Amino acid sequence: MRLPALREFALSLPQTTWVKQWGDCLVFKVAGKVFLIIALDAETIDGVVFKCTPEEFDDLVDIDGITQAPYCAKRHWVRVVDLAALPAAELERRIRRSRDLVIAKLPKRVRAQLAL
Repeated sequence: MRLPALREFALSLPQTTWVKQWGDCLVFKVAGKVFLIIALDAETIDGVVFKCTPEEFDDLVDIDGITQAPYCAKRHWVRVVDLAALPAAELERRIRRSRDLVIAKLPKRVRAQLAL
């Protein structure tokens, strides 16, 4: 998946905002909380980081090209270094799942506002 397509997909998710943060990283958020990080090397994707459950973590890091995300909560965030490790549809599903996991941890009133 190329950068423009990945960026467009992430921004298509409701209530998504993004900032350039931590050097050359595109950080996608919902209600101010991170659910996706795209690390860049110039205009090339250097890695994609997203949230997962501990159970999903074990399955994901068993795949070549996927590791624990550095500087993120252990066993809750993975980094896809080789985008060929996941088919595009699977990567999109995992990004949606990451967003859902982040939303589930938001306070009830914030989740209610997102439903508007």
